[in-house]
Amino acid sequence: ATRTMEAIQEHREPLYGRFDLSLLVHPFEPHESALMLRDITPADRALVWGLAGGVPLYLSWWDQHRSIQENLLDLTCMPGQGFLAEGELAMRGEMLPDLERQVLFAVANGRTTWSEVRDIVRAIPTRSLENLIDLRLVERLEPVTEIGRDSRKVRYRIADNFLAFWLGPLARFRTEINRGLGSTILPALVSTLDDFMGPRWEAAVRQHLVQMANAGKLGTDVTAIGPFWSTRRRDQEADQNEIDAVVLSGRSRVATAVCEAKWTRSVDGSAIQRQLERKAQALPSRSDPLTYIVAARKEVRNATGMTTVTASDVFP
Repeated sequence: ATRTMEAIQEHREPLYGRFDLSLLVHPFEPHESALMLRDITPADRALVWGLAGGVPLYLSWWDQHRSIQENLLDLTCMPGQGFLAEGELAMRGEMLPDLERQVLFAVANGRTTWSEVRDIVRAIPTRSLENLIDLRLVERLEPVTEIGRDSRKVRYRIADNFLAFWLGPLARFRTEINRGLGSTILPALVSTLDDFMGPRWEAAVRQHLVQMANAGKLGTDVTAIGPFWSTRRRDQEADQNEIDAVVLSGRSRVATAVCEAKWTRSVDGSAIQRQLERKAQALPSRSDPLTYIVAARKEVRNATGMTTVTASDVFP
């Protein structure tokens, strides 16, 4: 549909030059999705957004008066129903070439770098990745400190939560669900959700930090918010540093805040702050002192001297 609307506005097409406004309508952000899920807990709102994304239709299918297991049974474990059928329709509607389909499945199943995707599809994936990014099916990520440079640290992720769920955890079970094993597969599907939700929760927290920045809660000169990762060699061993969100401020883009987001019910804030202090040493430049932000589903314990975020903040 997006491609069609763009095509009819092109040069020599019937409606070229006739549009006064061309507005891209995005899916709901976390705090907007929460408004459709008023009758469940914030943690469950986060889970539903992680599975359905911000598309109002998918959010409306979630029965707020039934349990997570009951909803998943109806929406994912019944042939021809709900999420299971919608994913098939969505993929057919995209009319993707075979190589782009392969690339999409590779990214959805954890192949996040160019070389990893190439090894899976056994072809050069550059053009396919670019096309999928243009269609907003895949998102290109790079360390926030590298934005604007010719970075080789690029990673890729499925941009839409629903599609990531359908191509990832649900894809492992689709064949047997269609053969009638849905109810017995449900416990195995539920067991995958925590691993799947980790990156979704991190993305939701980053979006919440953007809201905080716009409200002036992270300073007055925030210039970028995003993930950070780096690899350093120590005694012939790789030392991997990953920070879920870094806030850069000012013209010189100095790191002024770092954030760790854990998809667990309760975390020890002081322990995570110590980890963040160590990881922050890899940042190119940072303020002193740094602001430390810790996010968990329901509770951050031992949180003196830090900013805390829970699902009730992200999905109010």
